[in-house]
Amino acid sequence: MTNLTELYRIDNFNDTFALGHYARVLDALDKRGGRAVAFKALRSEHLSEGDDLRWEYKAFANEANLLMKLADSDQVVKLFDCGYIENLSEAPSGGEIASFQLDVLGFIRNMTQFASQGWRPYLALENLPRTQNLFYLMKPNRSGTRWRLPSEEGLELARQFAELLKEAHGQGLVYLDHKLEHVYWDGNRLNVIDFNSSRLLEGDLTTQTNQQYFRMDLHNLCVGILYPIFTGLAPQKAALRPQPGTWRDVETRYQDIQQLDFGVEPTLSEGIKHLLNLGASAQLESVDDFLDKLADASAPFGWDYSGRYIAPASRDARSQMRAGLERLREGQENLREARDLFREAAIQEGLTPDLEQELRRLVVAVNEMLNQRVIP
Repeated sequence: MTNLTELYRIDNFNDTFALGHYARVLDALDKRGGRAVAFKALRSEHLSEGDDLRWEYKAFANEANLLMKLADSDQVVKLFDCGYIENLSEAPSGGEIASFQLDVLGFIRNMTQFASQGWRPYLALENLPRTQNLFYLMKPNRSGTRWRLPSEEGLELARQFAELLKEAHGQGLVYLDHKLEHVYWDGNRLNVIDFNSSRLLEGDLTTQTNQQYFRMDLHNLCVGILYPIFTGLAPQKAALRPQPGTWRDVETRYQDIQQLDFGVEPTLSEGIKHLLNLGASAQLESVDDFLDKLADASAPFGWDYSGRYIAPASRDARSQMRAGLERLREGQENLREARDLFREAAIQEGLTPDLEQELRRLVVAVNEMLNQRVIP
């Protein structure tokens, strides 16, 4: 057999800002190709005795299967390896490993065997930077502060998420687990993680039951993702916070929310508010319906797709706005890098008191600038 240390170097936890229900995720290095990965392993408390596997264990097979079905999507996190580890520690440092790489069928076929031996399933995934996770970025670090995405970026994120759902729904797959912890955004490109609670529908996709799942997926997108990114608040009218839960929680998390309150963000356009409330009230029948209404909401901002007439001045102004947003993001990244340089310099031994004090003053000043930033 192969030892874990022969294939992976396991580093620090990278999920501490939003712990999940059934797994822990660590930074790791895949030694076979020198690739940095996110190493996702089942929490040992979800192991069960005998052949009756808990849903948390089987969720790894479900996620691996769905990730392979959506492997060609630019918006879905990439799967690099799947398998089982003997070590029961949350941060495994050794023990045997059985790696199936992208042989997902083999991974699934052997699940009962490895479960009976007390081994835990793992997935090695594309390691997305924490600084692009929207929950991490939008959760204020001080009271009375909140951030929202600019409408331009929010509309683009909505379009990309809808295109992902259109591809998924075409294969009978509904995502369902819509929350900011699962969304990565760099200002231009969307990435979505955690398909463990998603569902692959069976039979005729046009049945009433399956169509209801498609509407639920759009409802959860509007309520669980789009409302927070346009307002900076959770749909439960509370501060943003992690939302772990079982698969049952995923399907019921937003079921009581049928109307969204935009009083906290009165500057939001009527078109965007109308779109999100259509989703919240389950009046969007399909992704195509969502995209059509999204085009209506986007047109006043200078978007020129779907045949809507856009005045040349609006089109030009939108181009300038996008250029300005790109510069804002570059500036904020430069500020973070400068702060980290000051911070690292300040912890060196042997500094004079004057130099150390000046470095710490700069760290505080840059943090104040970042706290007053325009975008997450």
